[in-house]
Amino acid sequence: MKLQLDIVTPEGELFTGEVDTVLIPGAVGQMGILPNHAPLITTLAEGPLVARWGDEERVFAIHGGAAQVFPDAVIVLADTAERAEEIDVERAEAARRRAEELLGKEPPPEERIALQNALRRSMTRLQLGRRRPRRE
Repeated sequence: MKLQLDIVTPEGELFTGEVDTVLIPGAVGQMGILPNHAPLITTLAEGPLVARWGDEERVFAIHGGAAQVFPDAVIVLADTAERAEEIDVERAEAARRRAEELLGKEPPPEERIALQNALRRSMTRLQLGRRRPRRE
């Protein structure tokens, strides 16, 4: 038995296909989903989503959202998401440095939250981008 995985962002569908397993970055930690999983709805944290089928694996950087799990399907509604092999590591490193620099200047609380989110997003992108070969 397989799982139907759909990853959707406000920009459109990022991935759709049948997979054997899915690891999702749930709000309370990484969650492993296999076929016949109990139905659930969860919010998503910043982190990797890993889809595996056969000998293949595809990794996505997920930046918030929600997921609904059914016994035969997983629907991911991500705030933003990208394929790990498409991450621009230099750009992510520049974003990390910029966020850290601005956080060091003790910004007002509303800016601080946005900068902390940007820092988390850039760290996730760096983690995944550095371990994946870039697709040409």
